[in-house]
Amino acid sequence: MAVQAVPTKGNLMNTKKSLSLAKNGYELLDRKRNILIREMMTLIDHANAIQQKIDDAYAEAYIALQTANVTNGFCEDISNSIPYDDSLKLDSRSVMGVEIPILTKVDHQSHDYLHYGLQDTNSAIDKAYIKFTEVKNLTVELAEIENSVYRLADSIKKTQKRANALKNIMIPKFEETVKFITDALDEKDREEFSRLKVIKKKKQKDADAQKAKEEQTT
Repeated sequence: MAVQAVPTKGNLMNTKKSLSLAKNGYELLDRKRNILIREMMTLIDHANAIQQKIDDAYAEAYIALQTANVTNGFCEDISNSIPYDDSLKLDSRSVMGVEIPILTKVDHQSHDYLHYGLQDTNSAIDKAYIKFTEVKNLTVELAEIENSVYRLADSIKKTQKRANALKNIMIPKFEETVKFITDALDEKDREEFSRLKVIKKKKQKDADAQKAKEEQTT
């Protein structure tokens, strides 16, 4: 890559400072990326475990619903008596600057009692209600984790892109500039040293000639 910098000591100091900042920035980004990856992998393992629980809970819930339909007749009217659950509260936590969602229920008590009568229903309805409530809670937990994984993955991608730009573009550019300026200044010092040697040699020669002339006159 072409280096466009005036080879002065001031530019050398500034470039070395920029190089140091770029290296520190790369180390910080690399550390951030590793932390985010560890966090994401932990959440992925958790998500896989919850997904298995959801699959099992759905299977049990639909079996319970089939039993309830058989023993109570179709449960559409009973299901209509169950209110929509709008008790979720969205909060967040920060992981290396990435906002991770947290879903919590703000009111547990209003959903802890049954919304259908017990006279015309049996235990199959209760079991179906309990199983689908379990499915709902697991789904909320899985949604929180999957959204967190998506945000972490997006941040990891951006962090990796910035780290690559520093490692592959900016740091080599600054290193090449430092080398160019250092070599130019060293060459200038060598030229100055050679020039001074020539001047010193000439002065010495002139002094010797002057001395010899003075000796001849005496």
